[in-house]
Amino acid sequence: MNPGSTTPLLSQEADWEIDFYSRPILEADGRKRWELLICATPVANATTSPFRWMRDCPADSVNSIWLREAIESALAAAAAGGLAPPRRLRCWRGSMRPMVQRASDGLGMELVASRRCYALQDWLRQREKEVYPQQEGYLAGPLAPAPQPLRPVAIALPEAARGDRWSWATLEAGALAEASDWEASFSGLLPLPDGINPNTPVPGLRLFSQRRPLAIAGWLAGLEPVRLEIEGDQLVLEAGLDDRWRLARLEAAEAEAAQIAFAAAREQAGGLQFIAVQSDPDQPRFEGFWMLRDLPDG
Repeated sequence: MNPGSTTPLLSQEADWEIDFYSRPILEADGRKRWELLICATPVANATTSPFRWMRDCPADSVNSIWLREAIESALAAAAAGGLAPPRRLRCWRGSMRPMVQRASDGLGMELVASRRCYALQDWLRQREKEVYPQQEGYLAGPLAPAPQPLRPVAIALPEAARGDRWSWATLEAGALAEASDWEASFSGLLPLPDGINPNTPVPGLRLFSQRRPLAIAGWLAGLEPVRLEIEGDQLVLEAGLDDRWRLARLEAAEAEAAQIAFAAAREQAGGLQFIAVQSDPDQPRFEGFWMLRDLPDG
């Protein structure tokens, strides 16, 4: 796979990721603490740290009115720091989406239901490990796990979104570190895991379409791709909050071998994967290129 051109990606604007939820801390009144976390999606090759903003919420004020005022305060804080407002606000908890939608209406941001909130979840896990246990009222010990929703059956991609063919692919981590310089119409890049060896192979797949590569890339961009899975004899793309799309069916022997090899490569790469859309295997340009990463479901 040849990354090719040095034309920059079309957009380097930072989106925001939001989590408004209770934390494992009991307040003096016996109710759980609620907390709002907002962070900017890291932009490739940025020279400054991504925007972060947080605020505690009284349990009796958990509503869209309080949340809207808090989001407005976050926008003001970003503006004071010389940052432009985001075009998209990603919400990764389906249960909170209606409240976030009401709170953000009219603020000039598109609300996107998506698990592509990698920076937010990294920050949340850091707080769960280092911050919350130090707080008075922390609920130590194992908590009852949240019920896991049933995984929906993967459905086939619409005819208009299918390419002519596809192939497995591998890129070294060092090549992905330069992905912001590649020519692409649609993209979703991620920071590489700290300390990853530049020679580490990262698994992925390439989709090819001679006639409609740009349209297919645009359609995939709207899906908010999250990760690739091999389930039985199916190659599945997980996207959005709980969408699952069947990209291909594999022969039984190929599926078993591919599942083992792909899982091992993904683990070695710190959960990283990628998906690319091109018109031709020899074409250096990408119509779409997304880095994906394994993360626990919310």
